[in-house]
Amino acid sequence: MRVIVFGGDGFCGWPTALHLSAQGHDVAIVDSLVRRQWDVELGTQSLVPIASLWERLARWKAVAGRDIRAYVGDVCDAEFLYGVLRMEHPDAVVHFAEQRSAPYSMIDRAHAVYTQVQNVSGTLNLLYGIKEIVPACHLVKLGTMGEYGTPNIDIEEGYIEITHHGRKDVLPYPKQPGSMYHLSKVHDSHNIHFCCRAWGLAATDLNQGVVYGVQTPETLLDPVLYNRFDVDGVFGTALNRFVVEAAVGHDLTVYGRGGQTRGFIQIADTVRCVQLALEHPAGAGEFRVFNQFTEQFSVEDLARRVSAVAGRLGLQARVAHVENPRVEREEHYYNAAHTALVALGLEPHLLSEGLIEDLLHLALRFADRILPGTLLPTVRWR
Repeated sequence: MRVIVFGGDGFCGWPTALHLSAQGHDVAIVDSLVRRQWDVELGTQSLVPIASLWERLARWKAVAGRDIRAYVGDVCDAEFLYGVLRMEHPDAVVHFAEQRSAPYSMIDRAHAVYTQVQNVSGTLNLLYGIKEIVPACHLVKLGTMGEYGTPNIDIEEGYIEITHHGRKDVLPYPKQPGSMYHLSKVHDSHNIHFCCRAWGLAATDLNQGVVYGVQTPETLLDPVLYNRFDVDGVFGTALNRFVVEAAVGHDLTVYGRGGQTRGFIQIADTVRCVQLALEHPAGAGEFRVFNQFTEQFSVEDLARRVSAVAGRLGLQARVAHVENPRVEREEHYYNAAHTALVALGLEPHLLSEGLIEDLLHLALRFADRILPGTLLPTVRWR
């Protein structure tokens, strides 16, 4: 299968591109490289050093014997995007090319506008490009479980059957996004759904939970292929942050009461989910929604798991509650369905003490790159 991975230099996109290439697919990457610029803007860096895109691709060729083509440009540049689609003529595209951080989108007005314009416009450009150039192409789009919010009922996979005044219908599941970033993903979902209905496009929306871990079998083949490891208060996720805080002897900073519960998925399962979606495509006119996560945890539970493993390694890792910078429920019901990808063949890798220990050893190995001032939250929703 000929596949373009948009955002293929990023945390999810890079290991996905390698995994698909390793599985025999013909892969190209499109990326603006802006994620690397955000590190400079925020005064932070990946804990694990990452090579340039060109060094990465050359090493993949040397290690795996397979080529991955690359195009540097912005999906918001329609002329550039159309040119890539015409040159590659893909069977499928994987769309990761968006600003992915809720805190980044909440820094101020400019960052909120940038996030929504970049994400929504880029996706619209891609939808029109598919329609006009490769209408049979399958779009696999990275969504987010954050679109749903935390309703007091079970979360279904994209759709819910409603009975109202004696009549029934199956409708998109109600959305309660919690940031300007999550709002942009809701807009994406609505736009993609409309284009599938109006133009007969085929699309799969992967509503992904919080991703943890760093490496996949492919990125571990060589240090130049290593994936980025974000731990700061803007792009770092809770589990990765707790691991690094434990490594430097910092309190594990749980926001608020810690009852915030979310779906979580290991990065190795993320790449497998994308592969499954590609190899079992949606039909023409179909807008599928898969909830892409494997387990549910509260933030408090994650912190206590990391603290326990760190303690066995002789590290001091006290769980501490800090003021919550976000506007969110800190104790709530949460039960989300996630059966579609398992039905397609996903065999989940669940969070284990061994994986937490591996992450702790990785953090200790690169401890000199930890910037302590970046770990605490600096962006507030109010």
